[in-house]
Amino acid sequence: MRIGQGFDLHKLVENRPLILGGVIIPSNKGEEAHSDGDVLLHALIDALLGAKALGDIGTYFPPSDDEYKNISSVELLRRTLQLASFDIVNIDINIILQTPKLGPHIYDIRKNLSKLLNISIDDISVKAKTAEHILGELGRGDAIIAEVTLLIN
Repeated sequence: MRIGQGFDLHKLVENRPLILGGVIIPSNKGEEAHSDGDVLLHALIDALLGAKALGDIGTYFPPSDDEYKNISSVELLRRTLQLASFDIVNIDINIILQTPKLGPHIYDIRKNLSKLLNISIDDISVKAKTAEHILGELGRGDAIIAEVTLLIN
């Protein structure tokens, strides 16, 4: 068994969709990024790669490469899953976001991840936290963080 950890953060800006785990979340701000900015999938990709000691997301999908400009992070995840065999035991995810509230969207995120990864929804935990209006950009609602820990066989 191997453990993988992933972390990603993005600035939030107007006129961009907020995408988490491949699910569009209603919001007036979304992730600023070279790709679609799905901070959750970026952290998940890093966790998967880390569990196999394969480097990080930038190794395979560098932001300097125009091939990945505005690419769907779902596609990046699909390409990552083709790099090696990942027998995922379970995934634990933290999302830190001041607003909007993610509670109503947690099930949809888990369901979509279950489909994308072909694992049981019961093996995916997604928790949403706020920054309690502190911590600079994060507390002002101008940034988002995702942390992923996973176990693979």
